[in-house]
Amino acid sequence: MIGYGVATSAYQIEGAVDVDGRGPSTWDEFCTRAGAIVDGSDARVACDSYHRFDEDLALLEGLGVTAYRFSVAWPRVQPTGRGPANPAGLAYYDRMVDRLLDKGIRPFPTLFHWDLPLALEDEGGWPARDTALRFVDYALLVTGRLGDRVPTWATLNEPWCTAFLGHAAGVFAPGRREPAAAFDAAHHLLLGHALAAAAIREQRPGAEVGLVLNLTPVRREPDGDPVAVEAVDAVQNRLWVDALADGRYPAVLPVPGAARAGDLELVRGSADWVGVNYYTPFRIGAPAPATDAVGQDVDAYPGAPDFSFAPRPPLTSMGWEVDASGLEEVLHETARRLPGVPLRVTENGAAFRDPAGVPDEDRIGYLASHLEAVDRAVAAGVPVHDYFAWSLLDNFEWAQGWTQTFGLVAVEPETLRRVPKASYGWYADHIAKRRLLSP
Repeated sequence: MIGYGVATSAYQIEGAVDVDGRGPSTWDEFCTRAGAIVDGSDARVACDSYHRFDEDLALLEGLGVTAYRFSVAWPRVQPTGRGPANPAGLAYYDRMVDRLLDKGIRPFPTLFHWDLPLALEDEGGWPARDTALRFVDYALLVTGRLGDRVPTWATLNEPWCTAFLGHAAGVFAPGRREPAAAFDAAHHLLLGHALAAAAIREQRPGAEVGLVLNLTPVRREPDGDPVAVEAVDAVQNRLWVDALADGRYPAVLPVPGAARAGDLELVRGSADWVGVNYYTPFRIGAPAPATDAVGQDVDAYPGAPDFSFAPRPPLTSMGWEVDASGLEEVLHETARRLPGVPLRVTENGAAFRDPAGVPDEDRIGYLASHLEAVDRAVAAGVPVHDYFAWSLLDNFEWAQGWTQTFGLVAVEPETLRRVPKASYGWYADHIAKRRLLSP
């Protein structure tokens, strides 16, 4: 049986941004900018999971999950992104790991889920090579403390978002619109991953270190430009997978100015496993007015000829097409490009409007169809080891603030009371049935 879990990220649920020595992050600063967050909210409190982890642990127990994917907040461990660890910050995650293990739940941490210490951004951020080196130091602080109990690590979550939504489209922190900087950031994110992975394995022999990519099929509509399809696929998928598989970047993309001889040889083969975050396929059509599909920003694909995204109904409240075949397709393609590398579905879920008291049948249907897609891929020989639903809780959804709800559990904004949805019970039943059927 593959493992079944749920996923969260530190910035989206923890809150407590100025508690116990945590330093400011790029997202803290980004939230202060007028118009940056759709509803003008921020994550200073978020779900207050920093103070309410016992409640969230009880929810994990109720689901019967075998694993919990969470992220470690770099500014909580290293407030300025360099120097010794903040003892209180590391102690929080130390306690979390122990509590999870006490309940028989495997901790599955990600070291970087977008919350870069603001001091490092002020020194150049990910477009600067030094940030990759600082990431290695930070990674060793965390794995040095937790690695005796945690064997499996993700270095990065969705580096495409940091690089291209953050540095080309400017709609995510740090809010820059500099295409050359986006490619430099992408290169240093991959380099930081490779250097950190090697250092972690040296420090903790036997550790399994991978990274998490948001990969998706890129499909051409009848009026779509094939050149645009290739460009979007290159930035979204092949930049990352080609570097891991072959130590090169797609020929259709510019070589990052930051790249040095030998860098990509370090990246090639550096992932012990790869996480696939999948939500929706991309359909590329002729230039047209912008769709309402959140996060599908044409400016995030520097160098692509004019195009539009053309999602087909049914759509989630994010404007994302619901199509489970895309998950099956991307699992097969990733396995083909990275033969022998274990895969994990590290995020998969959907945002829908969830009026109080109304069962979230749309979400249940989404999860059911995508879990069936995973089953088909596994039956065909794709080495999928785990599936993580996104997300345990409704939370601060980045630039969308609190306007989008992905959780299996609702969080009442005023009281922060957790209220399980129908999908929570459905997923718990699914996990229980799979355990009964497992050999």
